[in-house]
Amino acid sequence: MAEPKPPKPQTPKPANTRALWIMLAGVSALMGLSAMGVTMMGRPPGATAATAIGGPFRLHTGGGKVVTEADLRGAPFLVFFGYTHCPDVCPLTLAKMAQVLKQLGPDARIKALFVTVDPDRDTPDQMADYAGSFDPRIIGLSGDRAEVNAMLAAYRVYARKVPTSAGDYTMDHSAVTYLMDRDGKFLRSVNLDRPPEEATRDLQAAL
Repeated sequence: MAEPKPPKPQTPKPANTRALWIMLAGVSALMGLSAMGVTMMGRPPGATAATAIGGPFRLHTGGGKVVTEADLRGAPFLVFFGYTHCPDVCPLTLAKMAQVLKQLGPDARIKALFVTVDPDRDTPDQMADYAGSFDPRIIGLSGDRAEVNAMLAAYRVYARKVPTSAGDYTMDHSAVTYLMDRDGKFLRSVNLDRPPEEATRDLQAAL
């Protein structure tokens, strides 16, 4: 009886070239979209975005003094929105702002505003005392509901009451520190969540 022949060696089949190209094309497309997203998110604000933040306002600080945007012209200024009952974010931000102002020195031509998002509880005198306790150059501002709402809208600030189980309320609000130029126009947001030396160098460039 004849001996069985050994099986022929199998030649490896080539990979499916078309499927491979489709896969590579998909990966490239995803990478392109990702890069586009990073570019869009990281681009500096254009003219339209810059002019959409800020504008005229009329609010009040301690002693019945009225403060408007005209009082701030001639020097850059910072703006932060919050409220005196804020448990953490607002006092922490104001403390960091005070550190930066201290490093800039007493002769630095820059001002800072702390504007309430809770005018029902924060009177102008309370805002002035609270802001001034961090640094005398931080001006606390409040007003009636219509005046405060007008400034919130001008600076594109989100704020709403959140009832608590104790029958009181807290405020949910955006926490951006704005840097405005000497004409009251938006320059950029300022990141205070970094060493004060870095934030100080950033502001010195604007001065």
